[in-house]
Amino acid sequence: MWRVIGHNRILALLDRSIREHSTAHAYLLVGPPHIGKTTLALDLAQALNCNDADPPCGQCRSCRRIIEDKHADVVMLTLDPRVQINIDDTGELRQKAKISTGSVKQLQHLANLTPYEGKYKVFIIENAEYMSPEASNRTLKILEEPPPNVVWLLLSTRETKLLPTVASRCQRLELKPLPQEQMQAILTDSYSVGADEAALLARLSGGCPGWALSAVADDGLLRQRRQIIDRLRSLLIADLGERFDYARELATQFTQDRRAVSETITLWLRWWRDLMLIRGGWTEAIVNVDCQAELEEQAQSLSLSTIKDFITSLRQTEEFISKNVNPRLAFESLMLGLPKIEVNLSSSHGTRPAQQRRRSSG
Repeated sequence: MWRVIGHNRILALLDRSIREHSTAHAYLLVGPPHIGKTTLALDLAQALNCNDADPPCGQCRSCRRIIEDKHADVVMLTLDPRVQINIDDTGELRQKAKISTGSVKQLQHLANLTPYEGKYKVFIIENAEYMSPEASNRTLKILEEPPPNVVWLLLSTRETKLLPTVASRCQRLELKPLPQEQMQAILTDSYSVGADEAALLARLSGGCPGWALSAVADDGLLRQRRQIIDRLRSLLIADLGERFDYARELATQFTQDRRAVSETITLWLRWWRDLMLIRGGWTEAIVNVDCQAELEEQAQSLSLSTIKDFITSLRQTEEFISKNVNPRLAFESLMLGLPKIEVNLSSSHGTRPAQQRRRSSG
């Protein structure tokens, strides 16, 4: 059975192509993080090599070996998020996060060999947009002259960064976020999640089942989210020195785990989108429903134009780091554009936040 959640149209298309022996030699799976691209890729690898009459069964030897990452004919190439960028003492980048031509060359060699234990060789390239130009050109050559019984699966969250000629030689499958109601029903019906928790996770996941299920299995994800929100709140009233300290922290983290930083920016974007919605009077559409009172308080201190400007800055930062711009400079620039909320302190009952107002410079 297919393990990927939702995407019934895509599953029907793939199921039909397998039964009719009309599978494409290459697929491009596109969609946001945690949407199910890797799960679908592994499901398809199972279906192509399954020994059951109704593939993928998930139980035969071939299916089990694929899930256990032991199948000789299914190879996954991924971008290691750790220590991909080195920054010297001047702050200059000396190494870019790329999938190397050597890695793709090795896959090319394996593709020219006959399948060893299955029916098809399946090569999965995660984060395909991070292939170096040389690796992209080599991949293009492979796709132009595909060997028999070989299927290539390119996975990408930013398909516009792919070499257009590479993308054009793949059958494109777009995995779109699930509707909130469907995500909530899946959590309650299939994973016994309480109604209130399911409603919250369905909103926070943005329709991406991978994140929601990870949050069900590990409540540390929600604690981490709370920590990021608390840090954002503190930065809104912080001086420039503290903001630059945070920029340095993000830059250091980025050299070790760029995905974690990308998810932090995504969380910030959703928070500021909620501020914009509240400021515009559309509170029913906010994502962070468990923080509505906090969002409403912040929104009162920020103009709609200020909120929109910072959302633009966040998107620019997201674009900059995807192009390997110096991360520290990118995050320092972001901190310079972060609006400042001034807090009055009352001393009558100790020190506590009181009325908030936006500085004229915000």
